[in-house]
Amino acid sequence: MKLLERINRYDIILASKSPRRQYLLENLGLKFSVMTRETDEYYPDGLKKEQIPVYLCEQKARAFEKEIFKPDTILITADTIVWLKDHILKKPSGFNEAVDTLKSLSGKMHQVITGVCLRSASKQYSFYVNTDVYFKELNIKEIEYYVKHFRPYDKAGGYGVQEWIGYIGIERIDGSFYNVMGLPVKELYEELLKFLQILIM
Repeated sequence: MKLLERINRYDIILASKSPRRQYLLENLGLKFSVMTRETDEYYPDGLKKEQIPVYLCEQKARAFEKEIFKPDTILITADTIVWLKDHILKKPSGFNEAVDTLKSLSGKMHQVITGVCLRSASKQYSFYVNTDVYFKELNIKEIEYYVKHFRPYDKAGGYGVQEWIGYIGIERIDGSFYNVMGLPVKELYEELLKFLQILIM
C-alpha cells in the first residue's frame, strides 16, 4: 500500500512499554522502534477530562532530548485514562483495589480517553479520542475470577477489554474499540497522514 510505504519511510519511535500498543501499531503495518523515558503522572488541577491525557502524552514527548530527532524521525506518545462520572480510575495497586474498581464500573457507562502526541524535530501535534463503554451488572464471583486469573494491575480502570471480563461484561461500546485497548489506530493512521503533510509543507 503506497500510503503505508510513505509512512514507513520515516523513523517512527513508539514511546510506550505497553504490549497492547506495540501489538496494535505492528498490526497497523507500521515499522517502528520502542524507546521510553521516565515521566511522572502529575497534571495540573483544573484540566478538563479530555485535556488530561493530552497533557500527559505531551509530557512524555517533551521528556525526549532533541538529539534523537533526525529530519525523518516521528515520535508517538500516548496516555489513556478511564473516566467515571467526575474522576479518573487509575491502575489498581492490588487485588482488593482491582475488585473495588470493577465494582464501581458494574452496571454503568464510563469513558476511555486516549491522548496521542506526534512529535518531529520541528513540529508537534496532539489529539484525543473518546469512547463510551457500558458494563452489565457484574456479580462478585465474576469480578473476583477475572482479577485472580488476569491480574489487571497494569491497566487503567483495572480491566482489559480484550480479556475475559470484556467478553462477558461489556454490553456496548460507542466509539473506537481499539481506543479502549489503549491506542485508537484508525484515528492515529489518519492523523499520521495529516502530520506528514505538515512536515513536507
